[in-house]
Amino acid sequence: MNTLQVELAKTYNSRDEAIEIIRTALRRRSGKAWSVSGGRGTTWGWIRIAAPPARRTWSLHPKKLDDGRAPLYFEDFEDRDTGEPGHHTSPADREELAALLALETRVHHQGLMIPASSAYYREYIERAEGRPVTEIARPYWD
Repeated sequence: MNTLQVELAKTYNSRDEAIEIIRTALRRRSGKAWSVSGGRGTTWGWIRIAAPPARRTWSLHPKKLDDGRAPLYFEDFEDRDTGEPGHHTSPADREELAALLALETRVHHQGLMIPASSAYYREYIERAEGRPVTEIARPYWD
């Protein structure tokens, strides 16, 4: 390991510290609030990032299908703004969050889940702060 990797290995952020750092960095960089929260129960160490409930007004609705069948597949549904809080993150917020975190993939309409490990916490703290990612975290499960 190089010197930077050794220093990073010494750095440990608890789940709650990581939540606060990520929330503050995203607000500073975007100028708006983001919901950054920790899991409960068996997902306790995981962190979820999404728009706050007041901005989560989008929901999946079944499309009218010409063939008379019931909506079954993902493509049978469309995202619509309900105007009511507490649903899903809007496409615009998902796109902005992906850009803020320099992600090459789309953010899910229910938000982004960060696994419970200090390596993932470090990676997403760097992403939220707009810094280059020093090390991409690797899954620790099979």
